[in-house]
Amino acid sequence: MAKRAFNLPNMLTYARIIAVPLVVLCFFLEGHLKSSDFARWSALIIFLLASVTDYLDGYLARAWQQTSNIGKMLDPIADKLLVATCLLLLAADTDRHAGIAGWSLWAAIIILCREILVSGLREYLAALKVSVPVTQLAKWKTAIQMVAIAFLLAGPAGDKIFPLTTQTGLVLLWIAALVTLYTGYDYFRAGLKHIMDE
Repeated sequence: MAKRAFNLPNMLTYARIIAVPLVVLCFFLEGHLKSSDFARWSALIIFLLASVTDYLDGYLARAWQQTSNIGKMLDPIADKLLVATCLLLLAADTDRHAGIAGWSLWAAIIILCREILVSGLREYLAALKVSVPVTQLAKWKTAIQMVAIAFLLAGPAGDKIFPLTTQTGLVLLWIAALVTLYTGYDYFRAGLKHIMDE
């Protein structure tokens, strides 16, 4: 069991969890919430590295036949921790008016609510020994979401290189939110059949 817990795919998942407080730390380098250009680029690099581990851990676990229960449990948790933390940081960072604010907050709320609701549904269905497979569209949703957050983390620092960095991130965030609504409904429709049978 210990050998499975510390195989490379699981270590990559642990690294993604460790990345969460590191991203937060980038925004608090000056002792309070402040996103300097250095903080933004640092947070972006950590986020990108963490996002790569999201792909690698699953791929390696399947390729090397090193799937484990702890990996199956922690992988989606690590993803949700990373996404939720970044969205909250971007919403809280009003210092340079380049985070998630105004109507864009609704996109972040939709994404967070869906993640919580689907997690609750999965937990309930797991008790019924029913698995809910991840759809291809849900994988695309995750990819769009990650790209949106990457653009928003770069934010005003990125705008100096590519003037539409922040705007691109916000547009992608809304696209991710809309896809999130559809995939969330899709999961509930699938899960509702089993709930009604009970």
